[in-house]
Amino acid sequence: MNEPTPWQRASTPFPPAAVETPTLPAEQVSPRSFAISREAVAVALLLGATAVLYLWNLAASGWANAYYSAAAMAGAQDWQAWLFGSFDAGNALTVDKTPAALWVMGLSVRLFGLSSWSILVPQALMGVAAVGLLYASVRRAVGPLGAFIAAGVFALTPVAALMFRFDNPDALLVLLLVVAAYATVRGIETGSTRWLVIAGVAVGFGFLAKMLQAFLVIPALTAVVLVASPVSIGRRLRQVAIAAIAVILSSGWYIALVELWPADARPFIGGSQTNSIIELLFGYNGFGRITGNEVGRVGGGGPFSDGAGLWRLFDGEVATEISWLLPLALMTGLLLLWARARTPRTDPIRAQTILWLGWLLVTGLVFSLMQGIFHEYYTVALAPAIGALVGLGCAVAWRERERYPAVVAVAACIAVFASALWTAYMLTTLAPGWIPWLAPVVVIGGIVAVVLIVGATVLRRDDLGRVAVVTAVLVTVLTPMIASVATAAEPHTGAIPTAAPDSQGGFGGPRSFGSRRRFGNGVFAQGQPFQPPGQGFGGPPQFGARPFGGGGGGRSGGPGGLLDASNADPAVVQALQVDAIRYRWTAATTGSNNAAGLALASRTSVMSIGGFNGTDPAPTLEQFQAYVQQRLIHYYVGGSDAGGFRGAIGGSQDAAEIAAWVEANYEQTSIGGMTLYDLTAG
Repeated sequence: MNEPTPWQRASTPFPPAAVETPTLPAEQVSPRSFAISREAVAVALLLGATAVLYLWNLAASGWANAYYSAAAMAGAQDWQAWLFGSFDAGNALTVDKTPAALWVMGLSVRLFGLSSWSILVPQALMGVAAVGLLYASVRRAVGPLGAFIAAGVFALTPVAALMFRFDNPDALLVLLLVVAAYATVRGIETGSTRWLVIAGVAVGFGFLAKMLQAFLVIPALTAVVLVASPVSIGRRLRQVAIAAIAVILSSGWYIALVELWPADARPFIGGSQTNSIIELLFGYNGFGRITGNEVGRVGGGGPFSDGAGLWRLFDGEVATEISWLLPLALMTGLLLLWARARTPRTDPIRAQTILWLGWLLVTGLVFSLMQGIFHEYYTVALAPAIGALVGLGCAVAWRERERYPAVVAVAACIAVFASALWTAYMLTTLAPGWIPWLAPVVVIGGIVAVVLIVGATVLRRDDLGRVAVVTAVLVTVLTPMIASVATAAEPHTGAIPTAAPDSQGGFGGPRSFGSRRRFGNGVFAQGQPFQPPGQGFGGPPQFGARPFGGGGGGRSGGPGGLLDASNADPAVVQALQVDAIRYRWTAATTGSNNAAGLALASRTSVMSIGGFNGTDPAPTLEQFQAYVQQRLIHYYVGGSDAGGFRGAIGGSQDAAEIAAWVEANYEQTSIGGMTLYDLTAG
């Protein structure tokens, strides 16, 4: 018979439900009851601290991503806009995603009124719920210690602290994927089909939050069911098929609804060129992200796809947001698979290792290799898997320290010191100006942790071992914890937020859409507007530092930009609000972020010509002329980019044609430094 490899002792999973015990007088409370009470207090403190981190100073970010905030406002004003995820209450175009995240925000705005809090608090609460569910998932395999470490690592990942304080769809996506993982863990414990159906429904609604990205976890969920479920192979195959049907039904109903709804009775599907959600699914938000062939996308190679390759996650801004513990998680996952190779097929530790390592590898490789639009904040989807693997590894090492002391000690020393060196490398190379004293502190702390681990192993002292564990964990999470607090302390606005530290090594201050990025032959920097090649803007206005308007270039009075929305001048707001009830749209302008600033400031419906980039064929010139003839639009807002963003891959020219037609037929006026055309005059 083969000898077992280290750490193969089968672990006993925690029972699916807590066993009720009779209440004892205070003097008769058992140690078990006391332990449960201490765990409950620890979990409450963990979730409370997470809530403080995610809710602290939340309103400082204002509307955060004004694009989605304006859509949430529209959904609160009109039920059809809520259903389809329209950008505006007049239902001209939808946002360029499926609307599940907007459903949550829209309902919040309906209940509590329009404010930064009503939009952003749901995202923070989603983060707290995701941390709690990750704790519950990992606990079922290794108990409270590993679960606490897993949840803490997840909560203190800088990109998690960023995105659970922001109104992009990623917060809901991550929550639903963690729900799917938890349901899968419950399903494989007893072979329950019901729990696997719940997992499928969660993934399906994750699709409704951010489309095909939700499906990246399906290979991991499928693998763990086929490997670890305690039922026959035939039943496992049937369960996977049933879960797949649940995914299709819970996501496909909305696709069918949109496709079957008469196109002239619903808004245009933003991000598509043919008013089709199927095109959006497989094109701009689908395989186009992999190949880079995204019609309507601004720019050629550009800032949104630089760095594609196996090492993307370990370099630049991406690394400082997610990769502090990524090497440790990968090493831990592979080591756990080796160590538990000969355990029973249903071993819960190996099962969760397959789940979380599969999640991390598939999603991470897709993010690394995709040639299309990629933003650093996408990596928040990796945070639960990183936290879970680190927690599993720590718990198994502690559990097996007495059975295999030498093996555990060597592995722990390598893991801790390698993590300290990687952190020091990132601090000195990728963020050289950010807290200069932190790198030596981490290295020294790593050395101290190694010494304590060796001492505890040689002396066989559990008290010293506990000190070693605490020291190792603190050294490992210190840097991402400080980065998460720094991220929460900063306001974040615009379409592409980034966590601290930025790749230039600073805390950053208020952030618009990330640190300096290249775009073709030009450059646009943090806090500066997007400047497509060949299109001058005159002097570059600073978003957030001046009123909405005042661009240069060929036309005066430019609105915001592609990636951020500035504040509207009070005189412009007043003009839009006059007789606003008479118009379906108080104004129309090119680009959704341009329109968002006006809409949120005036609380009125503003049409975004051409969708997010200004490159969607909606409305066409003929449709726009019909709207004007019916007096449905009050003002057209001109400016430096009103003719549409140039430098796009394909996309329509309708925005440019509309701009030319308005300029040729209507007189311009300047209000609050902005160029407006009254479409009801003449």
